[in-house]
Amino acid sequence: MLFSFLKYLQPTHYFQLYKKDGNSIFPIAEKLPKEIIDHLESDSNYKSKHAADYDLSWQAINKGYIGDVETYSAFAELPLDDEYRFLKKYFHPIWVFYVLVLRVLSLKNPFREINAWRKTNSLKQIDFLKRPIEHARFETLNSSLIQEAPFISVVIPTLNRYEYLRDVLKDLEKQVYKNFEVIVVDQSFPFQKDFYADFKLNIQLLRQDEKALWLARNRAIHTSKGEYLLLFDDDSRVDENWISNHLKCLEFFDCDISSGVSLSVVGGKIPAHYSFFCISSQLDTGNVLLKKKVFREIGLFDRQFEKQRMGDAEFGLRAYLNGFKNISNPLASRVHLKVDSGGLREMGSWDAFRPKNLFSPRPLPSVLYLFRKYYGRKRTVLAILKTVPQSIIPYRYKKNKKMLMLGVLISLILFPFVFLQVLISWRLATMKLKKGAMVERL
Repeated sequence: MLFSFLKYLQPTHYFQLYKKDGNSIFPIAEKLPKEIIDHLESDSNYKSKHAADYDLSWQAINKGYIGDVETYSAFAELPLDDEYRFLKKYFHPIWVFYVLVLRVLSLKNPFREINAWRKTNSLKQIDFLKRPIEHARFETLNSSLIQEAPFISVVIPTLNRYEYLRDVLKDLEKQVYKNFEVIVVDQSFPFQKDFYADFKLNIQLLRQDEKALWLARNRAIHTSKGEYLLLFDDDSRVDENWISNHLKCLEFFDCDISSGVSLSVVGGKIPAHYSFFCISSQLDTGNVLLKKKVFREIGLFDRQFEKQRMGDAEFGLRAYLNGFKNISNPLASRVHLKVDSGGLREMGSWDAFRPKNLFSPRPLPSVLYLFRKYYGRKRTVLAILKTVPQSIIPYRYKKNKKMLMLGVLISLILFPFVFLQVLISWRLATMKLKKGAMVERL
């Protein structure tokens, strides 16, 4: 990683890994176009020139640079002072102190660590995303891809959400772009076939008795007629240009995946980068358009995640490692209602980190399966340390920093129980790893 201390704060981030071709996502700073460099903030106070260059590279990716210049395939070791300087510039001081504590507890020289950390006392966290890199020509693009009107298959698994699915289908009726089918995989009970009769849509209805999300999506992909797959959820709202803006994104950035942002009505704060185009570090199967060739080359969704979480995260990471370009698209947003009935809630695993009872695994085994498979044991432990204590607090308080800090304190009090939950999850994840991936080919 360009700054090694990022492993403490982003231990399981896509960009922590090299792609299969041996390259990272980060552009070599000296190769960046002048107009991009002018948009970044150079820092001459690093001890190492490597650190100053890596800072520019990190800024470029996080501020929305999307280009094809040469990227780093290896990173130099940096001075301790530069590692702490980078963290203090871009992360909250509490997280920088958290890294200091971890370093000292892992038997690093406490005098050197504290001295390097104290040198950052005068630094203030920078709100560097206030001025993201703009892609103004997107708005005026006269899309030849839209004019070609490729056939799209919209995939919607649903489970006992007819009330919300009605609005979803109504939104699809209003789309400006018309050349698409809607594949609904209905797992509801009781099943209401007549519900679909009144919509002015090309609906391909698949009935599925088993309540299984990834099975449903895989079935729909096998059934699909389009060379483009638009994956959607049954509790979302979109505007009339939703499909059009997804297609424009694929053409404008010459990418394989357009990841529309999801604006949740409950849960965590909406990230700042959701407001501009950038290389995406996630894939949300509630709002994403993919070329079918992605599935042909890397397979379908891993059913090891069935009735659990992060199946879309694993697929997105697999696509990233195989070199597919995935763009976060703010103009293809959805409002995610996250309704309190149906869907994953009925499968018992709506939240990856908050179990329903004291002796259930925390996090869900599929989470540790993903982390251990791609990032290894040490990074997984770092991810547990960062995420599990905060998960003590209910989901609705994710935006409240004071409540999250309270969760950390409570987790210390409940440490024996939390540790047991993590052990249970670790053991179940080990079983998944031994069994291996359950990925069908298209």
